[in-house]
Amino acid sequence: MTDVAAVADLAARVADSVERVILGKRTQIELALTAVLGRGHLLLEDVPGTGKTMLARSLALALGLEFGRIQCTPDLLPNDITGVSVYDPRDASFRFRPGPVFGGIVLADEINRATPRTQAALLEAMQEGQVTVDGVSHPLSRPFLVVATQNPVEFEGTFPLPEAQLDRFMLSTMLGYPSPSEEAELMVRSSAHRPEDVIEPVTGAAEVLVAMDIADGVHLESGVASSIVEIVTRSRDHESVVLGASTRATMALAAASRARAAMEGRDFVIPDDVKALAVPVLAHRIVLDPDARLRRVTPQALIGSIIDSTRIG
Repeated sequence: MTDVAAVADLAARVADSVERVILGKRTQIELALTAVLGRGHLLLEDVPGTGKTMLARSLALALGLEFGRIQCTPDLLPNDITGVSVYDPRDASFRFRPGPVFGGIVLADEINRATPRTQAALLEAMQEGQVTVDGVSHPLSRPFLVVATQNPVEFEGTFPLPEAQLDRFMLSTMLGYPSPSEEAELMVRSSAHRPEDVIEPVTGAAEVLVAMDIADGVHLESGVASSIVEIVTRSRDHESVVLGASTRATMALAAASRARAAMEGRDFVIPDDVKALAVPVLAHRIVLDPDARLRRVTPQALIGSIIDSTRIG
């Protein structure tokens, strides 16, 4: 793999494979791939039963990466995620036993059911690509993607993610319900197949890492870069916003735009890349004031209005 055309071919093959299980959600599948190639993480906020877990499993299968699953509950401990040092009486030493975070794609299911202490165990992994146990740092797999899910309408027994942790997710999206025809087809398919029966790896870790490097090299013209900064700045200065997007958000929007360009076979970012990704990258990072929430203003609508009134490029 030497150029963006190869990245586009790889992304199309992976998306086609995943779409055999996740019907009618091409946009969300491509957003997940954008997070992979952009070296980010993905937050899926939706009601139960819409395929969030299935998307993560299917993506891992198609990419040929090891899949790890963390079922978050209030009694989950940080070591249940990162791993633990176990005493070996044979040589009177401690040996590190890795936790489920040591996977290529790691699903943190219902992440807001874990306590803040346990949620924080993922912070180092997501930001640094390593975990530290008993003072020893252990590198994680490469590539490494956390796919976290949470139910946005159920609050009993949950611990909302703090802004610092939300900021670690490059993208956030919803799957939504399938159309009636897609739901009918899902019933027929699920009676005969599991993702493992349908999806075969179309690539592997080494090829994905090369694709990530190519995406990193996609050209970002200064005018488009300035527009990204303007969009993020306006999210901070908006009268309805208490907390705007961070500098990390600026970098995430640039990286995601580069990844999307590569997935479309371009070695340069265009304004449409920024427009397509601004809401998934920025909306979950801003906090609206109480008056805006009473007026039923949503972060997605607010970012959308900023995009519509910003000349990009």
